[in-house]
Amino acid sequence: MLNSVVISLQLFVALVGLYQVALSLFGWRRKKSLPSHPAQKSFAVLIAAHNEEQVVGALIENLLKMKYPRHLYDIFVICDNCTDRTAEIAGSYEGVHAYVRHNMNERGKGYAIQWMLGELWKLPKSYDAVVMFDADNLASTDFLQLMNDDLCNGTRVIQGYLDTKNPHDSWISASNGINYWFTNRMWQVSRAKVGFSNFLGGTGMCFETKLLKEIGWGATSLVEDLEFSIHCIMRDIYPRINYEARVFDEKPVTFKASARQRLRWTQGQFDVATKYFFPLLWQGIKQRKAAKIDAAFYVFNPYTFLLGVIVTAIMWFSKLAPGDGPFTSIYEFIPVWFMLPYLAYTVIQFPVVLLVEKAPKRVFYHLILFPVYLLSWLPITVYAFFTQRNRQWSHTEHTRVIRLEEVQSNQAGELTR
Repeated sequence: MLNSVVISLQLFVALVGLYQVALSLFGWRRKKSLPSHPAQKSFAVLIAAHNEEQVVGALIENLLKMKYPRHLYDIFVICDNCTDRTAEIAGSYEGVHAYVRHNMNERGKGYAIQWMLGELWKLPKSYDAVVMFDADNLASTDFLQLMNDDLCNGTRVIQGYLDTKNPHDSWISASNGINYWFTNRMWQVSRAKVGFSNFLGGTGMCFETKLLKEIGWGATSLVEDLEFSIHCIMRDIYPRINYEARVFDEKPVTFKASARQRLRWTQGQFDVATKYFFPLLWQGIKQRKAAKIDAAFYVFNPYTFLLGVIVTAIMWFSKLAPGDGPFTSIYEFIPVWFMLPYLAYTVIQFPVVLLVEKAPKRVFYHLILFPVYLLSWLPITVYAFFTQRNRQWSHTEHTRVIRLEEVQSNQAGELTR
């Protein structure tokens, strides 16, 4: 009986892995860009900030240089429970609105966004869409124009392409960057290609104002981006990625900071999976919509990964036990002609993705330590499962300023080498 359970778990994990590999094949070629339109949509650009005096100015200056009519967008900085000069710095820029929020009971970006939207709806001026950034970001100067194009083409929720602005700081910032480049191509682009939903990434997001007013925000978990994605999908509204709209996110430099950030993400993902997996899966089956079934298993990823960890531990125990061991491995029955190409593809796709995405050449050296980064998800996931009720928001400290010109200069230098 127990052996049958272990075999079933192995099959489930293997099939989910095979499904994702099959889906990734659609990521190698992108859809053509939709038609462009004259600038006509107005934007409220929100910057979520908690003690971001070091970096918020660089993003504001970046946004003020957007290649988009200045009268069609306003900038709002959410100074959420700040104890530094974030509000003072934001308010020093002409035309930038600093909104100060103090609420120690409801902490985190999800709550801050929900509060800010309420303040926004009170204003006499209305906007066609709301764009959201984190304070440590930078954005391509055509970002708002690309959001305008997508909105005019009928897209209601848009996710920009999440790039990294500091891949050369350390092996851990490079590994985070590799993970993002891989996800953009093999998870986001592939889903867009087959007509499934994309998923919001927490920053570089654009929402039609009418939609936000219709369904409200209501996403206050540690992964408010994933939670709001599910709110949309359950209403048959599928977020879409805009591959050209680049957002440069600052990645943690130390392993400790990265682990703390990933722990928060995973805790939130477990929380969201517990709430939404079965309702979303049932809705997808009932309505016969593959996109919703795909989204349900996407949400279930932390549990799938945890099951994989458990099954792997069981099989190693069985292998090391005296005799034949109590459990059967399904991999004994998979032919070599299938297993070897499968394993080769899962390994080689990472350097190939970096080539396709035109990642900095120096990042390729960090592929050597990238497996360490991947393996570090094991203890993080296990610990997150047992601490998923934790709702404490962890803040990533920033110690220096990087401006868009520096990012673009580094990219240009890499291309000429």
